[in-house]
Amino acid sequence: MNDPAEHCAYADLAMTPAKQLCPKNMVLQVPLYSSILPPVPSLRILEAFTMSTNLLPRLLRVALLTLLSLVACICPSFAQHQNQGKILGGYFEEWSIYYAGYNIANLQQNGVASKLTHLLYAFGNVTTTPAPACAIADTWADYQSPYLPSVNGSAYPGPLYGNFAAIQQLKALHPNLKVLMSLGGASPANTAAFVSAASTAAGRQALAASCIDMFVSGNIAPGIAAPGLFDGFNIDWEFPTATDTQNFTALLKEFRKQLNALSETTGKQYTMSFDGPAGAQNYVNIDLKNAAKQVDFITIDGYNYSGSWVTQTNDASPLYDSAQDPLFGQGLDIDDTVNAYLNAGVPASKYTMGLPLYGAGWTGAPNVNQGLYQNSTGPSPVLLASGTGLCTDLSGNTPGCDTLLTPGLLTYSTLSTLTSNGYGNYFDQQRGAVSLYDPTSGTFYTYDDPSTVSLKMTYINTKVPKGLGGAYVWALKDDDANGTMVKTMAAGLGR
Repeated sequence: MNDPAEHCAYADLAMTPAKQLCPKNMVLQVPLYSSILPPVPSLRILEAFTMSTNLLPRLLRVALLTLLSLVACICPSFAQHQNQGKILGGYFEEWSIYYAGYNIANLQQNGVASKLTHLLYAFGNVTTTPAPACAIADTWADYQSPYLPSVNGSAYPGPLYGNFAAIQQLKALHPNLKVLMSLGGASPANTAAFVSAASTAAGRQALAASCIDMFVSGNIAPGIAAPGLFDGFNIDWEFPTATDTQNFTALLKEFRKQLNALSETTGKQYTMSFDGPAGAQNYVNIDLKNAAKQVDFITIDGYNYSGSWVTQTNDASPLYDSAQDPLFGQGLDIDDTVNAYLNAGVPASKYTMGLPLYGAGWTGAPNVNQGLYQNSTGPSPVLLASGTGLCTDLSGNTPGCDTLLTPGLLTYSTLSTLTSNGYGNYFDQQRGAVSLYDPTSGTFYTYDDPSTVSLKMTYINTKVPKGLGGAYVWALKDDDANGTMVKTMAAGLGR
């Protein structure tokens, strides 16, 4: 595994090279100090700080991150004793089996499956033709491909193959793992279908019935049945507008109603969740309090606060705001999003924080402030997965490139190699964010690493009494081969 505590936030107030700040291997080592540091008083101090962060000036914000860092670095046993009930979810993209070559079997091989409470499968489609219904997005990947590696070592007997057959084997090995079908995603067609289906009671009833029949009852296709394949749904409607507010809540309520009715027949409990946007321009269109009543938890984005769609570099997944940010005060940080949801009436126990296993990047950023808050010349180029050079073929026909194959983005797996390839690693103690910068090319990346993950898990555990509900990642394939990021999250959440 990578060193999860290459940097901790208790040194200098300036942006400082991470490797100078903290001894290695602090987060995951044996908790030598757990017997002499009283965890409850420490927790109360942290709660007092975190619940009043909107009032903290600059120095107190740094003090807060210092406290979070100290807990994350020297007291990981606190999580192990207190937080066994936290959610740890991960999105598995059906298309990850293609260029990335990442399969359900990888989750078993690297031990990540044993850490997860929920596996979210992205995506199932929503259609209104000829009537509101669920649909398979990729038949080959989902249930037809006979070429995927086995999870348990036994050949897939058929007729169910593909990712769905692999999920069956994984669930047999991990009977407590809940697998949810995530419906929708960033697809204009799916968004339009949600709008149409949710606009009438008949449409909502038809859509919920179809999705439950296909994915929970397991009527996948003619001649192919997999009862109990999925344990519920994650509604990823991106995003309801102001005219959809009531319909969105009504759709969730209909899914919940029909799943409850199924529970009376099967005796099983089914899970409902929805994806909550990080940006105020989107979450204001959701009746958060009443929507939350219909679900078990909400997967709330904690990323894409910035990206290469703007020219000025910034942190894409920071814990806190900073007066140094040119966009200060616009709510572009996790703490502001958390406060907005909690103030709207969402129970803290249903708030599941999203962490990105990818980074946002720019190039042509001048060597000022280690590239942060600088005007760039454009998105960062796609690199080789080894971080040793540029990928020159983005078609997906040439192996060895970063698997996202997208300028302005890079997987954590690739990002984790860059300090060995000329990049400096910098920690922003006001924001709880980390970045990489190469002064030669002016390339800047904002991302999460194990140290910021540890901070975020401590925040989850201490934001309010009993903490938030947990965390999830987008997406599992983007971690390194060992699953370092997910395992760091699991350690922080006591799993």
